[in-house]
Amino acid sequence: MRRRRFRPIPVRMLVPNFITLLAICAGLTAIRLSTEGRMELAVGAIVFAAVLDGLDGRVARMIKGQSKFGAELDSLADFVNFGVAPGLILYFWQLRDLDNVGWIAAMIFAISGGLRLARFNATMNDPNKPAFAANFFTGVPAPAGAIAVLLPVYLAFLGVPQPPAVLTAFYTLLIAILMVSRLPVFSGKMIGMRVPPELVLPVFVAVVFVIALLISYPWVVLSFGSIIFLLSLPIGWKSYRDQEVKAAVQETFPDVTSPADAAIPAALSKPPIVPTRPRKQDNRPSRPH
Repeated sequence: MRRRRFRPIPVRMLVPNFITLLAICAGLTAIRLSTEGRMELAVGAIVFAAVLDGLDGRVARMIKGQSKFGAELDSLADFVNFGVAPGLILYFWQLRDLDNVGWIAAMIFAISGGLRLARFNATMNDPNKPAFAANFFTGVPAPAGAIAVLLPVYLAFLGVPQPPAVLTAFYTLLIAILMVSRLPVFSGKMIGMRVPPELVLPVFVAVVFVIALLISYPWVVLSFGSIIFLLSLPIGWKSYRDQEVKAAVQETFPDVTSPADAAIPAALSKPPIVPTRPRKQDNRPSRPH
């Protein structure tokens, strides 16, 4: 029998996978650094992995290098970098003071990250999703959850007194619940992939400014970023609910443009009420027979 020959793989299909593999190396290095007690470098490796995770998908779409292999590899990288690694960092940082309770909290966070990724892959091509749902994630994304769950570590690096281990475990479980919840969260897809020509230079300056701030004041930027992200969750839920109501109104009444106008078709559908004048009493004598 003749051996099956596979076609050569273009280099553009390999570039996103190289970025994903580099992110996995960063996540595994973070685990090693946490076991050695070098927490600042471990957290820095997680942030670096998050940056690479945001690049690989966009690079794949820009150079048309998407592949099913790359999607599966990206899911594996996210589980390691944003599920296992942050849980172990928190465990070796403080949660191990609670013995088995701390290990359970770290393990639940890691498992929640895996479950969240599995649900994302299973519902990615759901045809029943409304059009506006593409601008939202279901539950807190794994990279954002990994950055947010390390907020107690950032505050400790800034000199804030270390919270009790029980409070850190409770916060870890809270972020894990948000990851596996059905909470709508703003997606980065709302920003878009195109920039107007007049905004190209300001965007470059803004990106350089953010990178410079992150390098110069990493723990301040990560702390404020995590707090702002957590405070934005109710806003994302409200925006999703408003768009859901608007879509339901437009489906029922196609001519309605806003939810506030929903009462107009309902009022028009009812027959108008015409006021009737009272009859005047006739006091004239009856007609003679």
